[in-house]
Amino acid sequence: MQRERPNGTEEGLMSIATYISQDIRQRIRAGATLPAHLSLTDLARHYDVSITPVREAIQALVDDGHLQKLPNRRIAVNPAMVGIGGDEDNPVLPKKPTDWDSVLLDEVMHASLSLVPVYLREGSLAEKYGVGRSIIRGAFSRFAGAGLLDHVARKGWRVHPVRVDDVEAYLEVREALELTALEAAKPNIDRSEVLTLLEGQNHALDDTTHRYIIAKSGNVYIVRFFDQFVARYYNRLLHFAAPEAHVAEEMTAEHIEILRAILDRDWSRAKDVLSRHIRGQRSVLEKVLIASRNQKRKNQ
Repeated sequence: MQRERPNGTEEGLMSIATYISQDIRQRIRAGATLPAHLSLTDLARHYDVSITPVREAIQALVDDGHLQKLPNRRIAVNPAMVGIGGDEDNPVLPKKPTDWDSVLLDEVMHASLSLVPVYLREGSLAEKYGVGRSIIRGAFSRFAGAGLLDHVARKGWRVHPVRVDDVEAYLEVREALELTALEAAKPNIDRSEVLTLLEGQNHALDDTTHRYIIAKSGNVYIVRFFDQFVARYYNRLLHFAAPEAHVAEEMTAEHIEILRAILDRDWSRAKDVLSRHIRGQRSVLEKVLIASRNQKRKNQ
């Protein structure tokens, strides 16, 4: 099985991890304000990426001396590097590269809502996005390694319709892992970080609460599971399925209730709400599957 990785460099494209490290490095050297608190979850939310490329970027900055690991395991800016400048007096922050894995994962997600298998063609997508076929092929090969599609000679990359059984099976695994993560995260919870999360916006479709719990678990296998393409696929499917105001309000209330329970160290309540929140996504996802397929039947 092919190992998943962040969007790689090709034809001069900068990786997401390199972009993040270069952005933070130039801000430090210019004496500018950092884009977010130096934690994996806050930086992942700011850059809208998974924790993996953020962890790579932080390690690169620690290795080159721009950041320091403190005895309490937190990360801080190295004061000696602040405002020292660089090759330019007014450094230009790097342009964020396109995350083709995310773009093409959306293509797979929409195709999976069909009634029948859909074949995605490299040439058509390369023309649509104005990129080389190798970028499409590379992403689809990684998705195939995760079981999201498979290659059929002379037809293209086959995406199978997502089934209700698939949704139920994934949510069962997700619930078990997140409850395990919450239990493991107990000694690592930082009250000030939870307060910062409570002050955040758009709790409904922002998975920062879940990212925080997973990151604080300290369990690399749980972290890796949620960084995989399957988890990212279902997360995108949920965001697509839950735009209605009443659904967003309910999800917002549950995220806030989870955080408040954690803040109060009421672990029983936190687990109950987290479990209810994840199980409730089954009906949301089933609803969009039914609606999408009914619409496709009408269009046939």
